Amino acid sequence: MPGKPVKIKIQRACSQDKTAVMQMLACTNFFRPHELEIAEEVFDDALAEGPAGDYKSFVAREKNITIGWICFGQTPCTAGTFDIYWVAVAPQSQNRGIGSSLMRYAADFIKKHKGRMIVVDTSGNPRYLPTRRFYRKVGYRKAAQLKNF
Repeated sequence: MPGKPVKIKIQRACSQDKTAVMQMLACTNFFRPHELEIAEEVFDDALAEGPAGDYKSFVAREKNITIGWICFGQTPCTAGTFDIYWVAVAPQSQNRGIGSSLMRYAADFIKKHKGRMIVVDTSGNPRYLPTRRFYRKVGYRKAAQLKNF
């Protein structure tokens, strides 16, 4: 049964969020060790580069506790195309609208920054069915499917 919707704040990620974000990603059990290393690199790059950098990294907080993360950025060599690189919600906070709020926040940010298209990719593995359902629920549609992706 879905949990009660919560009032959250979405803010630019800061160094104090890193441990919570990395734990959150690990606890989902969706990511392989090398993928977690990439997430950490992306998180660190977003902090180092700041708001003008390639990666836009934001967290959802409830009562000052980091419970969600989204990272996105403009697709290199494109005009107005953005990629959602990472989105995750702490397992104990899932099914409460937090992931949807993060996706809406990213879409609003992208629109304000002259974005015209948002690309999200995920695995076709049956294990990722809940992920694909989530993306459909928040308004994304399948535009392509790559065999064995």
